[in-house]
Amino acid sequence: MGISVFVIDAERTFADALSARLEAEEDLDIVMSLHPKAPAPSLILGRHADVVLLDADLPDSAAMGLCEELSARPEAPRVVMMSSGSPAERIADAVRAGAVGWVRKDESLDHLLGVVRGVMAGETWLPRAEMGAVLRLLLEEREQRRESDRLLAALTPREREILACLADGAGRHDVAERLHLSANTVRTHLQNLMAKLGVHSTLEAVALTRALLSVSSAGKGSC
Repeated sequence: MGISVFVIDAERTFADALSARLEAEEDLDIVMSLHPKAPAPSLILGRHADVVLLDADLPDSAAMGLCEELSARPEAPRVVMMSSGSPAERIADAVRAGAVGWVRKDESLDHLLGVVRGVMAGETWLPRAEMGAVLRLLLEEREQRRESDRLLAALTPREREILACLADGAGRHDVAERLHLSANTVRTHLQNLMAKLGVHSTLEAVALTRALLSVSSAGKGSC
């Protein structure tokens, strides 16, 4: 059985021409060729493909959203992004969304075929010139997440609750009322958590908390 492929690209001419060239390969089967401006997951509902060649240049981050949806499926296809360029930041975003490959549209057909067959063999394909920058971005993000987790883990559950309230816009007196605490108790908790976070004011603590929670799923409180 051949490798089943979806081609999703906003340019009809490109999508149709690429599908025709891929279909000529004995080991490839084109399941669908789509060229909507912003494809919805419902367009490929109930369809399965081994590899999805997805236009990374779709407007409004549609490609990243679709990539995340496809990658979360029980039998997830290998998603390869196609683009007219290869900026490291966007490639890193694609990897975070679940893509296993990135190919420039001006690459040769032989290169694309190698990518399609490579990802089916479990490989990840990134542009060689940008690979170092992409890996640095991903590693920096991982280190930021570890630091966020470390700082948040140092806080007690009550301290996290107080910070969550403050980050949500509540003042100290509002926090005391919501959590049924005295103002002095809230003040003590704030002094302790500011010392742990290495900040000198409530404003700094709130700003840091919002930054931490933007890169970490740990330690989220509710108010």
